[in-house]
Amino acid sequence: QPRTKVFARRDVYARHLNVLVYLPRERYSASVASALARALQGSSGATHISSQTLVADGPLARVYLIAHAARYPLDLETDIQQPLLAVLDGWHNQFAALADAVFDVPMRTSLRKLCATLPADYVASTAPAVAFHDLGSLLRIEDPSRVSVRIETADDATTIRLYSVERVPALSTILPALHNAGVAIDRERAHSITVGGKRHFVSSLSVDAVSAAKLAQPNVVDVAQELFTALFNNDAEDGRLNGLVIEGGLSMREVQLVRAYMSYWRQAGSRFSVRYVAECLRKQPAVVRQLVEAFLQRFDPSLDEASRLAAQQAMHDIKRGLPAINHADSEEILGAITDLMLATLRTNYFQNQQKGDKIIFKFDTSNLALVPEPRPFREIFVFSRRFEGLHLRGGPVARGGLRWSDRMEDYRTEVLGLVKAQMVKNAVIVPAGAKGGFVCKQMPKDAVRETIAAEGEAVYRLFIASLLEMTDNRVLGKIVQPADTVCYDSADPYLVVAADKGTATFSDIANSIAVQRGFWLGDAFASGGSNGYDHKKMGITAKGAFEAVKRHFYELDHDIHATATTMVGVGDMSGDVFGNGALLSRKLKVLAAFDHRHIFLDPNPDMEASFNERVRMFALPRSSWDDYNKELISAGGGVYPRTLRSIELSPQIREALAIEETALSPEELMHRILLAPVDLFYNGGIGTYIKASSESHAQVKDRANDHIRVDGNQLRCKVVAEGGNLGATQAGRIEFALAGGRIFTDAIDNSAGVDCS
Repeated sequence: QPRTKVFARRDVYARHLNVLVYLPRERYSASVASALARALQGSSGATHISSQTLVADGPLARVYLIAHAARYPLDLETDIQQPLLAVLDGWHNQFAALADAVFDVPMRTSLRKLCATLPADYVASTAPAVAFHDLGSLLRIEDPSRVSVRIETADDATTIRLYSVERVPALSTILPALHNAGVAIDRERAHSITVGGKRHFVSSLSVDAVSAAKLAQPNVVDVAQELFTALFNNDAEDGRLNGLVIEGGLSMREVQLVRAYMSYWRQAGSRFSVRYVAECLRKQPAVVRQLVEAFLQRFDPSLDEASRLAAQQAMHDIKRGLPAINHADSEEILGAITDLMLATLRTNYFQNQQKGDKIIFKFDTSNLALVPEPRPFREIFVFSRRFEGLHLRGGPVARGGLRWSDRMEDYRTEVLGLVKAQMVKNAVIVPAGAKGGFVCKQMPKDAVRETIAAEGEAVYRLFIASLLEMTDNRVLGKIVQPADTVCYDSADPYLVVAADKGTATFSDIANSIAVQRGFWLGDAFASGGSNGYDHKKMGITAKGAFEAVKRHFYELDHDIHATATTMVGVGDMSGDVFGNGALLSRKLKVLAAFDHRHIFLDPNPDMEASFNERVRMFALPRSSWDDYNKELISAGGGVYPRTLRSIELSPQIREALAIEETALSPEELMHRILLAPVDLFYNGGIGTYIKASSESHAQVKDRANDHIRVDGNQLRCKVVAEGGNLGATQAGRIEFALAGGRIFTDAIDNSAGVDCS
């Protein structure tokens, strides 16, 4: 029968003791056999024990033990059978005692049933108390797709135990995340246990002695379990900053708070890398914890004013004490985070029961030294795993658009540059300008256009809601501040947005969110949409730019609507500025253009056919140059992805763009397009492609286009005679036409008789 039994007898000379031990084969292991031998030697007084094992196809395993020179006499029941049965049944007896203490009857029954089916290797390597917690965790799993985590601390060993269904978590995911958090793993072992007909897995990760000491610190186990559970289920951001959980006992949300400040500082212009900042902060966990505690005290809505003032003073005291660290970089990093905390006027940290990973700050950056000039009046920064975004305002009443940026590393620089122009443009509309932008951080790789559009719209909705969470409302004429929010600024209810790159069709979405939240501006929150004007349909910016274009050609005695005009440009037909601009004359011959996806080349376009094709593409919901009808492209042209290593250039393209090489990289080809000998360069896209020769690329602050950009003095110019051909004795002028319609002229003294034809 499949149960334990011990038989013992002496040999005929009473010198040795022969013992046969039978046990269910699933409970047999080498460690069990060793434990039986040690127990027999101790109870019989033998000099040594020989053993033989038989595990056949039947339900029983047999261990044959020979106790050499066993003491005499022996009581076979009390001295032999009971000690060996205690070895076999003691584990299960201890487990049963723990299970019997469970108050929940169904859980108690399930534990007993599960205990009887445990694999022998699991029983042999796991203490009864640990197994009791393991089985309880397995029985409590509600979502089979998620991994549960429990940290088991003991005097002899500390293990991180993972519970999963039908799969073992990949070590390639687990170990880097644990390493970043500051935990080293010595060994891993996984056990399969069947629960309710499904395979459940218990993965035991044994940590080294240093990591065990860190986990044994007060209050660390709970926050570490929270972090590991989130990391292994892809609910938290992996990174070196997670070491603050183990080193300093910070919660996962508190680490996200520090990470948000670190990310904003990077956008504002930190000279340190993210990894280096994280390493410096991990070396000063006590100071970081003091800063976080002061921040929480300063913005906790449940505390009184005196407590908040004390927290603010504590931040100043912490900053004054930073030189004692005796490490210049760490002092600068911690000082910057302290300054950002002191410049924070509002935060959403205590909203929504502190759930979610989204952190929002409203800054007073007008006097913040660590951000570059010009410094906005107010700034809202939104940080989460899925996206980041910010909104900059030049004054209390300001207007400007929100753009979907693709400059992940420096989108604040992009937005800040646009704010400068917006401040001038809005002077005749509202007192000041504003601008905002967001980036999608979890866009699927090689996603199709529909997926990209859906993610962009979803992130836009989250961004709009985040801005409104930091903004006062008006209800029956009274200012209503956001719930669970401490405000260190005066009433600030004015927030309006507009459409921009990538968000031209999103105005109705923004207005619907404002109406749903009861924001006082209603559908006046976002300009455009069904109750306003559509930027793309009306093409206001492009029409304004083309007035400068027409003026330029008028001075050249060139009718842009009657005479063929060659053109290269930046943008595509889905854009507001480029799309409208490329349709404002039927005589435009677009030889080349590029956007962030493709390079379009058409060395000798048919003006009528190409114009009609541009009209068709402009009407598409979303288009790129790849949608252009390739049959309409002239010989030698084509559409090329910017991801190619090299682009072969046809003789027609080389002649049209004045290029000698037969092949160029996409970046070099775009650089040559900017220098093409054409009548018009039209920049209707995003980026800074022309700089002054006295300017460095770093000063331009558009790293994505450093290899494409040209100096203004590299642009081709036309020599224009005042009275026909510029002869040897004639005076004339030289004219430079730059982007945006700016025209520079200078007189020419040609008394030397140089041929300027």
